[in-house]
Amino acid sequence: MKVTEKQVLDALATIADPERGADIVSLGMVSGIAIRDGNVAFAIEVEPERGQRLEPLRKSAERAVDALPGVLSVTAVLTAQAAPRGRAAAPQPPPRGAHPAAHAAARPQRGAIAGVGAIIAVASGKGGVGKSTVAANLALGLKANGLRVGVLDADIYGPSMPRMLGISGRPRSRDGKTLQPMENFGIEVMSMGFLVPEDTPMIWRGPMVMSALQQMLREVEWGELDIMVVDMPPGTGDAQLTMAQQVPLAGAVIVSTPQDIALLDARKGLNMFRKVDVPVLGIIENMSYFLCPHCGGRSEIFSHGGARREAQQLGTEFLGEVPLDLAIRETSDSGRPITISDPDNPYAAVFRQIAARVWEKVSGESALRPPPRIVIE
Repeated sequence: MKVTEKQVLDALATIADPERGADIVSLGMVSGIAIRDGNVAFAIEVEPERGQRLEPLRKSAERAVDALPGVLSVTAVLTAQAAPRGRAAAPQPPPRGAHPAAHAAARPQRGAIAGVGAIIAVASGKGGVGKSTVAANLALGLKANGLRVGVLDADIYGPSMPRMLGISGRPRSRDGKTLQPMENFGIEVMSMGFLVPEDTPMIWRGPMVMSALQQMLREVEWGELDIMVVDMPPGTGDAQLTMAQQVPLAGAVIVSTPQDIALLDARKGLNMFRKVDVPVLGIIENMSYFLCPHCGGRSEIFSHGGARREAQQLGTEFLGEVPLDLAIRETSDSGRPITISDPDNPYAAVFRQIAARVWEKVSGESALRPPPRIVIE
């Protein structure tokens, strides 16, 4: 039986806000309803100061929708509604004489994710630079180097990991509280793309996005992972900043193309991570050059070497360059990225080498097997 939005709203209309004396639907608190194959997600907007004490209301709303015929899973998030204009509380300065660090200590702390070792962000200052292609191949490179790997697709508005990693279907839950991640190529994956149809726009505000990201991080049975790769949304907005502040990131990898305008945005992304004390592991130059498959001629369509120069100027490591190649594009679109579909390809080797260097930087040990030792008797 197909679940409709009206059925969901009717179920939620039975849930009353205990402090306002009316149901959450008539009060306009419900938004962002998304339904896919029996999986339902929605947001309940509340004032920030009421968020913690309305957690029982959120659970009651989930149970009400879960009781509908045809519902397989329910995800409800509480989102902080902005204060009305003119009533916003001004940020409070630190007490007189207090050290600035004491005031900073009151900021949200980065909580660890159970079972997950290092978490790295793959980010870009702008869209269209191939960040998700790099993230998918980097994750598969880490896996090829013998690590237990997970991928969080944090791009809520444009999730691409389901397609790139060849995964379809929906996550299941053993206990009705936590989701099991999807899996392919030995990698655990979670994405909003598993919960809503591919062509459904996510018309969610920043707080709703962050609540969904927190649930995909902390309410998923990730198991034991050596490293998690987070495919960040492009840009340096609220979602990226909050993610950097609230997730225990071991470091960030910046992806850029070689031309000046892309490097300008990459510099912004790098500086954002530095401001929130997240180590920048280095810069990758994607679409670095083009080799003609017919004549073998090399063309530097987007210039070349800009990311290397930028890394030197900004005092961070240049992790490597990835060409603009038909095989990389085709394998990513088909759900079998080149690192797994053609491991002997020299470009697959580039991703494995970058993965090894990233792991070495976050763990302090090499992910590559040591070279054989030759003994002469």
